[in-house]
Amino acid sequence: MREMRYGGCIPPDLVLPWHIIGVIFLCYSVIHVGASIHDYKNEAFIPRYNSSFFFHGGSEGLYASKFHDNTTISEEKSLNGKSFIRFESITFRRTKEATNKQNEMQPKTGLIEAIIVEVKDRDKIGGSYVNSGAICCTPALAKDKSCNLGEVILRHDPDNLDWPKRIQTFFEGKNEDAHMELQTVEISSTGMYYLYFIFCDPELKGTLISGRTVWRNPEGYLPGKMAPLMTFYGLMSLAYLVLGLVWFLRFVQYWKDIIQLHYHITAVIGLGMCEMAFWYFEYANFNSTGSRPMGITIWAVTFSAVKKTVSRLLLLVVSMGYGVVRPTLGSITSKVLLLGVIYFVASEALELFEHLGNINDFSGKAKVFLVLPVALLDACFILWIFSSLSKTLEKLQMRRSMAKLELYRKFTNSLAVSVLLSVAWIGYELYFNATDPLSELWRRAWIIPAFWTLLAYLLLVVICVLWAPSHNPTRYAYSEETGDDLEEEGISLTGSGVKVAADVAAKLERKERKVSGAADHVFGLGEDLEEDKRE
Repeated sequence: MREMRYGGCIPPDLVLPWHIIGVIFLCYSVIHVGASIHDYKNEAFIPRYNSSFFFHGGSEGLYASKFHDNTTISEEKSLNGKSFIRFESITFRRTKEATNKQNEMQPKTGLIEAIIVEVKDRDKIGGSYVNSGAICCTPALAKDKSCNLGEVILRHDPDNLDWPKRIQTFFEGKNEDAHMELQTVEISSTGMYYLYFIFCDPELKGTLISGRTVWRNPEGYLPGKMAPLMTFYGLMSLAYLVLGLVWFLRFVQYWKDIIQLHYHITAVIGLGMCEMAFWYFEYANFNSTGSRPMGITIWAVTFSAVKKTVSRLLLLVVSMGYGVVRPTLGSITSKVLLLGVIYFVASEALELFEHLGNINDFSGKAKVFLVLPVALLDACFILWIFSSLSKTLEKLQMRRSMAKLELYRKFTNSLAVSVLLSVAWIGYELYFNATDPLSELWRRAWIIPAFWTLLAYLLLVVICVLWAPSHNPTRYAYSEETGDDLEEEGISLTGSGVKVAADVAAKLERKERKVSGAADHVFGLGEDLEEDKRE
């Protein structure tokens, strides 16, 4: 379960409320909680403009309920098809100093409001330009009957007077705690929703909030932007299964001609199958319970990190010509393994932080420190891979290994295309995040992580096709220099074992004819010399 804390994001000199609310949305679109059950554990309110105090209670994309009836949403049997935000065990605790100042006989001695707003209606929180950009209702505004003193100013939608949604909770007398009524707010319109707890009474400064809210979509507890990923991971699990079956059949068919590189490819396929399966079950469990299952999540994260590491190592050793132009990696083995271990540690730390880490005031900075090492290591892999490919291609050209050269050219072209696509997609990600700071395009956000998974799968398919087991693995297997080139030339020209033998025999026959002709010439020259001597 993820913990939430409201960090300081808004400069105090901002005046207009739509600026204030916009910056709040911007801050929390970056560090929003990726869970449907939001726990609050004695969290503090943060002071903002116009004597207002904010606490961000969560933000998620929610789809509209599929149907509406008079059945109580709290009944378990009525959950399917319903979308809602439920407040459970929400308790506000003010300081003892604030409590002692109150009159025991007063029924209401402090007000805290829960505001639910759709992102497109964010400008409805606070006053307009005419009202000097106030968040809380002032005596002057109350005198004009524009709002009620001490409340948050809300301008309701003319077509739906219930939105933005306001839920009020009062402190009574000298009670130190105020308990929010257990209630559920049904969502009737699809959109990105934000929840804020706000109070305008300066005497409530230091108040803490505890409890939780439950957010649910019609099909389950998965947040809207994550819901399509469950289906995607299910399809990718099937895709890896199909690839694994085809590879296994090919592997068994030509098991006598298997080389070491085939075992590495098999390992990557197996890791991919496990990774996709774990992610699918993790999302399915999340969708049914509303919280991330730590055990499955850790396994999914670990398999993901291992698979990324092994995949990059596979690309690197293939680029170095392992099993093709060199039987072993030799002295650089330790360097390759060291890079792999460092990448695994960095990738595992980043994945764990993203899926299990607590969201707090420093989450943005902490993520940068974890993302940078992974990005730098990926850059190292790319540079080393293309540098190794250049050297491998140069060696193959010098040895005139035409079949292997053609194989590596196809591999290089595929890798270059994948790198270009990656660079283009990174540019699209930056554009997407820059133009959608408030997550208004949340229904398309799932394609960002899905692209990288799909690209890795397609690149693996290319490697499987190029290095598929066959009855004649000499087209890519390492062999001694003395016969390797001759055999490869025959294969590249004909692709037939019979033709290879015929070409080799023809070459030998031509060589014998040349030797025989030279011998005849020498012998004939010797006879002429003897005849000259006789004369």
